[in-house]
Amino acid sequence: MATRSTLAQPQPNDYWDIEPLPDPPRKHDMLQRDSLSTIDGTLRAHFAGRSDVLVCGDGYLRRDPNDGGDFVPDSVFVDGVDPRRIIRRNGYVISEVGKPPAFVLEVGSRSTGRRDYTVKREGYAALGVGEYWRFDPTGGQFHDAPLAGDTLVDGEYAALEIVSEPDGRSWGYSEALGLELWWDEGEIRFRDPVGGDFLLTPEEWQAAQDEERAAREFAEARADQERMAREAVEARADEERAAREAIEERLADMEAELRRLRDE
Repeated sequence: MATRSTLAQPQPNDYWDIEPLPDPPRKHDMLQRDSLSTIDGTLRAHFAGRSDVLVCGDGYLRRDPNDGGDFVPDSVFVDGVDPRRIIRRNGYVISEVGKPPAFVLEVGSRSTGRRDYTVKREGYAALGVGEYWRFDPTGGQFHDAPLAGDTLVDGEYAALEIVSEPDGRSWGYSEALGLELWWDEGEIRFRDPVGGDFLLTPEEWQAAQDEERAAREFAEARADQERMAREAVEARADEERAAREAIEERLADMEAELRRLRDE
């Protein structure tokens, strides 16, 4: 989807004139960290060709610079913006960007799980966040569901449909991302509903790169072997041709000598 940002186009020095927001106090647990790495790496790679897309997390989300709110989303997505300005600000200030994020996601943890589907749900609705998603890697110990999503309707959140598969997986569609979000045995995955393929996680992408490099190196080694074999065959043919020419030359010399002897 394409939207036009109301943020004025900044001049080069504007990035350095902005006073960054302070770093929020945050310490993720191990389950959160794994999920957040997957979310960040997968979405960044998927939207890598878009210069107007922001995918980030762990910065304050505020209505204005002096809001003082303590909302620190795990993952934020918005398009039609200048991401450099937001990153330089070290936080998402809605009054400066010109619009709230289109998508916010929280990953459940022992310390913040209940807050994610109560206080934060109400807070993100008040801030105008278009979609608010929750993912619980434990399957529902930290949140009220393994996967849940809401869309903003007239200032309030309405639950998005979550499909439960027979194998225990569940998924829902995010219009903001244009992707499906999947809870898959405690792992978060993103799927392209058009092509039907799951986006590669950072680990899968690295494995694919390693496999491609190994295949390329094998092909290069095979080509080297074939070249060396060709060169050996060509060298042998040259040797045989040289030997044949030497014999033919020797025979010619002998015939010439015989003719000379007869003539005498």
